[in-house]
Amino acid sequence: MTPPPTAAPALPAPAAVDTRLAGDPGAARRTHPATGGALVLVGMLLVAVNLRAVVTSLGALLDEVRDGLGLSGATAGLVTTLPTIAFAGLGALTPWLVRRVAPARVLVVAMFALAVGQVLRVVTDSIWIFVLTSALALSGIAVANILLPMLVKQHFPHRTGLVTGAYTMALTVGTTVAAATAVPIAHAFGSWRAGLGIWAAMAAVAVLPWVPLALRTRAGARRATPTAVVATPARIRPARTRLGWAMAVYFGAQSLSGYAIMGWLAQLFRDAGYQPESAGLLLAGVTALGVPIALLMPTLAGRLGSLRPLVLGLTTASALAYLGLALAPHGAALLWVALLAIGQGAFPMILTAIGLRARTAEGTVALSAFAQSTGYVIAALGPLLVGILYEATGGWTAPIGFLLGALAVQTTAGMAIARPRYVEDE
Repeated sequence: MTPPPTAAPALPAPAAVDTRLAGDPGAARRTHPATGGALVLVGMLLVAVNLRAVVTSLGALLDEVRDGLGLSGATAGLVTTLPTIAFAGLGALTPWLVRRVAPARVLVVAMFALAVGQVLRVVTDSIWIFVLTSALALSGIAVANILLPMLVKQHFPHRTGLVTGAYTMALTVGTTVAAATAVPIAHAFGSWRAGLGIWAAMAAVAVLPWVPLALRTRAGARRATPTAVVATPARIRPARTRLGWAMAVYFGAQSLSGYAIMGWLAQLFRDAGYQPESAGLLLAGVTALGVPIALLMPTLAGRLGSLRPLVLGLTTASALAYLGLALAPHGAALLWVALLAIGQGAFPMILTAIGLRARTAEGTVALSAFAQSTGYVIAALGPLLVGILYEATGGWTAPIGFLLGALAVQTTAGMAIARPRYVEDE
């Protein structure tokens, strides 16, 4: 039986964990009090709200962006693939960063990059500047993706399920609001640029809680003496474990479908006869219905002895949704949206599993970085191949067939991670 997230088995002393990962020997002492812990939690939630808005707002306005910048189908596929490319490349560097720089300081830079990138990409008429500035914005998200599971383990070791559910729900809310409001905002201001650029303000707000935390950790680093004893746990290498690879494949396969849905579902519904606003709302419905799932999934996953029932249930929902979208996209759109929302519960489940399959904060950040960076390499195929198949065939049968194949791979990897074990033990 897997211990619930609150058990936090075999955690090292808080000071050792924080010293190793935050670059600050006094981090635990200063952030565990109620005020410091509350500030960390607020900061995490604000960061989470921003983690997908930049992606789903583009998905809802993809037709307008294609017309405005003159994007071909293949180039649009590249743009919708950018998140996975950025997440894979920058995510792999995050463990190296947090061994040298306090996470609060890293997050300040990450959210600043997200805000600036979103502003710059809406003031250009160049396709390639749009691509490069989108990559800048996404680089901030890539770093935050890896840091959040580690921050949960580091600052809230006895509330892992609750805090993971809270930030996953915040992420889902941000995703939903961006998808639902991008088109109305664009129409209100008369330009797709407003529909994308407005989310830079939310990224700027997310910087604010981390500034005092960054200053605090910097001051603590100055006060640290050269003779301070720092516990350094053995380096965890998930790439050398079967569990690490199974987690990466599952994360990659579910992200492949998730980003394909965020990038192309609104277009599918437009092709089925829905107006742009309605198509954007249907896309938003996937994430809106996912809010309670995101909140409950971490607790449910932590209480189950095996993840097998969740893996199989999520697979069934996704498979039925894909078949429905292929056969009757207009007639039962709300049903397919609901089933997609259930199937996308694989995302909060795998985020929770990262914490459940590691004993320590060091193991968590290593497993998070490997599973996400490697997984996003796999996921990069999703939006790109969907775009290529859509342009080549002029329809959605081939793209949906591809997503069903990816779902089969996801299920196989999910069965491998279902059994309780820890990456440190392999």
